[in-house]
Amino acid sequence: MLNENQRNILLKAAQDTVEAVISGRVGKVIDTDDADLNSHCGCFVTLKNHGDLRGCIGHFTSDKPLIELIADMAKASCSQDNRFFSNPITENELEQLDIEISVLSPLEKTDDPLSLRLGTDGIYIKKGLASGCFLPQVATETGWSKEEFLSYCCAHKAGLSSDAWKDKDTEVYLFSAEIFGADFKEIS
Repeated sequence: MLNENQRNILLKAAQDTVEAVISGRVGKVIDTDDADLNSHCGCFVTLKNHGDLRGCIGHFTSDKPLIELIADMAKASCSQDNRFFSNPITENELEQLDIEISVLSPLEKTDDPLSLRLGTDGIYIKKGLASGCFLPQVATETGWSKEEFLSYCCAHKAGLSSDAWKDKDTEVYLFSAEIFGADFKEIS
């Protein structure tokens, strides 16, 4: 678990990166000697405006320190999420954004997808070249059952049939996340 100071440093790194990208500036170099912030783990950075998704990109693993991956995912979330290419985040929108960071545990393959814990476990589903994921909080936000959570991920994220999670050739992975966030204007 990250402490409040570490969380604030990561939120500030994400905020500074988003501001730099949206305003066309060069971002700040991020450096810390904190062992937890230099650990190698996956993360997602989610941007919302009044509850509406404006970007969400992440990686399950990392070959770089967490603080650097946070900055990379913040940059990608505000500029490379293809769902928002036709409606990109603007400078006028910055103060209305919320940043949510999900620091991920390692993926664990499961042979029993229904063993997932709604609201605690995220899912990553892979079959061939198709894959998709949902962060743990998606189950809470939608109110889906376990079957719906798995089926929607297959059909709407991975482009597979909705019951592909039942197929022995489909790989289902579970992971947990430490989730925290803040209003953009309140990060200091």
